[in-house]
Amino acid sequence: MPAHPQPSTTRALVWFKRDLRVHDHAPLVAALSHTDALGLFVIEPEWLQSPECDGSHVDFALACLSELRSALAARGLPLLVRVGTMQAVLAQLHAELGFTHLLSHEETGPGWSYARDIALGRWCQGQGVVWQEFTQTGVVRRLRSRSGWAGRWQARMDAPLELLQGHFTAATSLEQPDLPNLAALGLQPHQKTLQAAGERAARRTLKSFVQERGYDYRKALSSPLSAEDGCSRLSPHLAFGTLSLRTVHQATEVAIGHTPDRSLAYSLRGFAGRLRWHCHFMQKLEDEPDIEFHNFARACDGLREDEFNDAHFAAWCEGRTGYPMVDACMRSLKATGWLNFRMRAMLVSFSSYHLWLHWREPGLFLARQFLDFEPGIHWSQMQMQSGTTGINTLRMYSPTKQAQDQDPEGLFIRRWVPELARVPLPYLAEPWKMDISVQSMAGCHIGHDYPAPVVEDKAAMKAAKDRMYGLRQTEQARAEAGDVQARHGSRKSGLPQTGQRRAASRKASAPPDAAAPSPQGDLFA
Repeated sequence: MPAHPQPSTTRALVWFKRDLRVHDHAPLVAALSHTDALGLFVIEPEWLQSPECDGSHVDFALACLSELRSALAARGLPLLVRVGTMQAVLAQLHAELGFTHLLSHEETGPGWSYARDIALGRWCQGQGVVWQEFTQTGVVRRLRSRSGWAGRWQARMDAPLELLQGHFTAATSLEQPDLPNLAALGLQPHQKTLQAAGERAARRTLKSFVQERGYDYRKALSSPLSAEDGCSRLSPHLAFGTLSLRTVHQATEVAIGHTPDRSLAYSLRGFAGRLRWHCHFMQKLEDEPDIEFHNFARACDGLREDEFNDAHFAAWCEGRTGYPMVDACMRSLKATGWLNFRMRAMLVSFSSYHLWLHWREPGLFLARQFLDFEPGIHWSQMQMQSGTTGINTLRMYSPTKQAQDQDPEGLFIRRWVPELARVPLPYLAEPWKMDISVQSMAGCHIGHDYPAPVVEDKAAMKAAKDRMYGLRQTEQARAEAGDVQARHGSRKSGLPQTGQRRAASRKASAPPDAAAPSPQGDLFA
């Protein structure tokens, strides 16, 4: 009798990137159908040496990996953590194991990761390795038109979660050395006090927000005092993938539908309405990777590049601009890796309009400070808040008014700018207005204990407005705005009818792009 054909052996390598979780992980689920499987995370020199990377990012990732390795081991899957270029690591593992499939999530990352993936695709093709990428956000690869995008996002977020229903029984056994520390990776220790890392912390944070902390979300998100607890604080977990966006979306919808508290439901609806904006801004980088380096609106080229003031930039980075709310926000951010949306926007507005700095260098500095750095949202927001998209409303924040509105009792400023601790409240937002006797009484001499303003507020704002609005009136800027809107502007088309009715009933539904809120802060909060 003829021998029965033997089933082919397939060996899958599950490549973890910014998806450091077990739940709702499509590549993990797909790996169960292979004969053999192995998990892999690669600490790439390109990441460590990139200008947007900070030791705090790596520290958080390592803590996530420690928990993930244990969770995968309990399911029978080893997790290798290697240091090296992706192609070199894969080549070595391919020689040792002969894996046939590489399974990963899609990624919309910075320029270095985009270039890596192009090269990696060629390598896989040359080696006969099947690289299968799965979606994990609402970002659509090779999108031809924004029309219908909202409906596709909704369908993805409403789809069932990818849950691991099984155990890996034939996993490859390889030596798993201990995770490296920052020193072993050549990184300096950071001084930030970070949120708890890992999937368990992420799920606790989500639960506390949708069940309790989200009650005052709409009101809390503007002030750096109330936002610290009243915002979701899910942003690092979304950035590192310890939670999937779909998990957050579905948990929020369940909480809205089941809570008897109408106030909580109303606040959570505001949060739910911003989840789509999260992917909307990431889609811009996916569609046009160059926005990490170049203006959306090329009519803005040359606007600030040749006028960069190094002294002003240093004062802004150090939190010593002489404007208390700006300095308090910067110092808080550098200490914690987090800041609420309105204060992020104010920092960028101040650097762009008051100090007339091009967005690229401030953007890199902020990327290193934000634990929740998400490239697509970050670079879109840097340009949006500095006025170089060509389509968004210009937002120029007064640091004095923000101090008075968002920190009326001066608690936040006194906490982060202790030089001003004894300054009387009427002068706290504008300490340069104190006369000498008040300065002496407060123990704060302007120009000595605390710097004088680096620029004069009203004059700097007027100069910025004149230049920005003047540019927008030019024929080139007007013509280009239509092109930018066509490529990147938001659409409401494509939502299913039930979704359209639901969206229409929500005051939280997103307005057109030209008047959009700041999703980096509203979500990354």
